[in-house]
Amino acid sequence: MNRQPDAAPILAEDLLLLLFQPNPRSGTGTIAGENTLYYPLAGAVLADLGLGGHVRTDSGRLGTTRVEAVEDRPPADEILRSAWDYVAGKPRGVQTVLAAVGPTLRGPLLDRLVDRGDLRRETRKALGVFTTTALADGGNGRRAGLLGDVREVLVDGAEPRPRVAALAALLSGSGTLPQFHREIPWTTPVITRAKQLERGDWGAGAAGEAVTRTVTATIVNNVIVATTVLPRT
Repeated sequence: MNRQPDAAPILAEDLLLLLFQPNPRSGTGTIAGENTLYYPLAGAVLADLGLGGHVRTDSGRLGTTRVEAVEDRPPADEILRSAWDYVAGKPRGVQTVLAAVGPTLRGPLLDRLVDRGDLRRETRKALGVFTTTALADGGNGRRAGLLGDVREVLVDGAEPRPRVAALAALLSGSGTLPQFHREIPWTTPVITRAKQLERGDWGAGAAGEAVTRTVTATIVNNVIVATTVLPRT
């Protein structure tokens, strides 16, 4: 599922890049929220499909929310298309889609980030014998740019573009936002704004995005359930 490095990144790529936490001392880093990573990544895929008008949500049995494909609107991106194909056969519950789509995403998304130069892999020797691979920032500034966009919304109060709103909402919904405290202070106003974005409150300028906001908010709230409740049951 790799593609050309100059292709526009999908939302799940941006989310994974943001979740990379570089260590200033070693130059390498780790992925925040690794234990439940596939839920927010799958949520980002669904949110991207919603932003592009490729899927919609409706109410299922017992108050659940289902995702269904918009007929004749398949996405061009291979990863998005795979998820779209999964719901094209029949509407499926959001939790079902997250669990089905998420587990296979990390590897292909990481490959894309490396291919583009957003991240790089470094091979090192552990104890002088064992070979290990570590991740490091690619140095092209794309992660810093994404982080700046999210900070402007959460800290400075800027009205977000739909894609940035979805990205910030997914970061918050994944439970990893406190780990960004150095760049995005974990304060009461930031928490309040993040929760607003989770609910689809993107500001007056997004009034015409009502359907997109509703779909994204539904997906994000299912990510919250998946990352906070399901792992404990």
